[in-house]
Amino acid sequence: MTYFLTEPKVVVIGGGTGLSVLLKGLKQYTSQLTAVVTVSDDGGSSGRLRAELGVLPPGDVRNCLVALAETETLMDKIFQHRFSQGNSLQGHNLGNLLLVAMSEITGDFVSAIKEVSKVLKVRGNVIPATLEQVALGAVMRDGVTVFGETSIREYGDSIDRLYLVPESCAPVPATLEALMEADAIIVGPGSLYTSIIPNLLVDGVVDAIRRSPALTFYVCNIMTENGETDNFSAADHLKVIMKHIGQQIFDYVVVNNGFIDQERLDRYLEEKAVPVEASVAELQELDLEVIEADLVSDTEVAWHDPHKLARVIFDTLYRGKP
Repeated sequence: MTYFLTEPKVVVIGGGTGLSVLLKGLKQYTSQLTAVVTVSDDGGSSGRLRAELGVLPPGDVRNCLVALAETETLMDKIFQHRFSQGNSLQGHNLGNLLLVAMSEITGDFVSAIKEVSKVLKVRGNVIPATLEQVALGAVMRDGVTVFGETSIREYGDSIDRLYLVPESCAPVPATLEALMEADAIIVGPGSLYTSIIPNLLVDGVVDAIRRSPALTFYVCNIMTENGETDNFSAADHLKVIMKHIGQQIFDYVVVNNGFIDQERLDRYLEEKAVPVEASVAELQELDLEVIEADLVSDTEVAWHDPHKLARVIFDTLYRGKP
């Protein structure tokens, strides 16, 4: 059994819906949370703001701030409000606009996040993976090179290799500090190529994870994702990460073994998505300890339940290293 004199320090790395779902569960166990969030989004409100104003895309950061807010308040709802009318405002999220405005007022994106965190009474810290304007590039299986997250998702062929443009970009120093001081580092859940791998390609991040004394977890998605991980097993996810970063950096991989009803399975089949096969034996061959658990939410979608997932992480963390 591992004991902590203070709340455990946990760093989570990713983006999209998966990261915010995880944070909602983790904040019930510790306030010593740091979320490192991808900033390569070029679609929707974030993409429009990025193209028009040259700012970092605020959408994933906004979702994490709301997920870490202490309570569900009116301010949380305001932050998530999306305009449905007006030529210039339609489709924009108010929280995105507020983050951009605060960036102009404070002079930088990190300061803007800190000020908004005070308003929302956020439990923890949210840090962009880099402050540089990065885009995604991908070499597809057919040899074609595609640029931009949205274009990569919509291309229609599988990805052979993903890279950042520019390929070398600096992390926020607070990210490396948090990784070195962490008791647990969690990567995922989230879109493998567009939410997970981009963070690991930022200079210094993988090296800091490798050198950190923290327990390291990879949380595998429950369902495959059309255009990114078609027919992928859990082991396939890990092999793609290893291919991009050149090493295996995890102690544990967390996979779902919970039941998904036929109604939800049918809905996902329309999106050409199926449950991710656990492939336990293959994962163990990669020198990973596999944690199988019922992680499925009770909602109409097959997402992780934030409380089930957080409980698995903290049960393991208090048990100690394998």
